[in-house]
Amino acid sequence: MSAPRKVVRQRGLWFEEFEEGTVYEHAPGRTVTEADNVLFTTLTMNTQSLHLDAAWAGRQPFGQRLVNSMFTLSTLVGASVAQLTQGTIVANLGFEEVRFPHPLHHGDTLYSSSEILGTRPSSSRPGQGIVRVKHVGRNQDGVVVAECTRSVLMWSRDAAPR
Repeated sequence: MSAPRKVVRQRGLWFEEFEEGTVYEHAPGRTVTEADNVLFTTLTMNTQSLHLDAAWAGRQPFGQRLVNSMFTLSTLVGASVAQLTQGTIVANLGFEEVRFPHPLHHGDTLYSSSEILGTRPSSSRPGQGIVRVKHVGRNQDGVVVAECTRSVLMWSRDAAPR
């Protein structure tokens, strides 16, 4: 008879596992292609020439098309899911601040990290708590291309539905 096998299920963190000041570096990075940018831009009905028209964008201050900032934001937050919120989140509550201090271009790789800014139990939802997270995205050269602070409502371990 063989020994029982160990099963490990990938999940995010429960509310009580978050510690203020902890920084999570997410892997892998994500190299952004022209196809990513064009697909995201057209799927979201964003007809901005800065993302779609190479000739027009080439005459603008950056000299080339830029990656859609909403793609950058989505990828930045998405990179944190497996490590922080997979299956343990109740809801995304909102963003307090979003900044794009430097453009992201086709062929750049986005590397993401998340810092826990604070936690507090929910005053209106027993068994849940609010976590404030600062997400930072850097390109392959370490230049910050995106930052945001968001609040998420998380399950406590013992209150989460099974």
